Amino acid sequence: MHKLTKSTMVAAVALTAALGLTAGSASAAGTWTATPGGAWTAKATTPKLTDTSTGTQLTCSSSSAAGTLQSGSGLSGTGISSITSVGWTSCSGPFGITFTVTANGLPWALNAVSYNATTGVTTGTITGVKAHISGAGCTADFAGTSSTTAATLNGTYTNSSHTLSLSGGNLHAYNVSGSCLGLLNSGDAATYVANYVLAGAQTITSP
Repeated sequence: MHKLTKSTMVAAVALTAALGLTAGSASAAGTWTATPGGAWTAKATTPKLTDTSTGTQLTCSSSSAAGTLQSGSGLSGTGISSITSVGWTSCSGPFGITFTVTANGLPWALNAVSYNATTGVTTGTITGVKAHISGAGCTADFAGTSSTTAATLNGTYTNSSHTLSLSGGNLHAYNVSGSCLGLLNSGDAATYVANYVLAGAQTITSP
């Protein structure tokens, strides 16, 4: 009985140590550093919104974004940056139809999930995303898995080029009306692809 108890205690100590090491590693992986931080602006050239069901593309000549990046070390990856404004210029779709695109639900949140120290690339998500398009009798809303749920976009941030690249996620079209019907349909999945280059260098790292 004594031997069994001793063995159990040894196993418990070993398990505790292992769990302690695992927790420490996870904590380190979730500790982020951002420099210099503060306000930032960025611009993307020819961003594209694609309805993956119909193949319809909406292309803009450019898009501008602005936000605030946290500064310092020991930061949480969740909401490491806010995106406070997004705008699009000269957007058009099939048959030369022009559109106005409006961002809704701002501010959106930029969340850092993992970091590759070799490439200097942070992989993460942008949450809170909603948008509305209108033009030539065509209107539609874009959101997440339902018309009332904000979408999540996938993205990466590259330190060397200070570029935020967006693609993928769970964006869908809703409330489609007018001449959009057939080109876009309510419930269709969509992708938004854009590369936003920051006006000034910002660096995000994690151990």
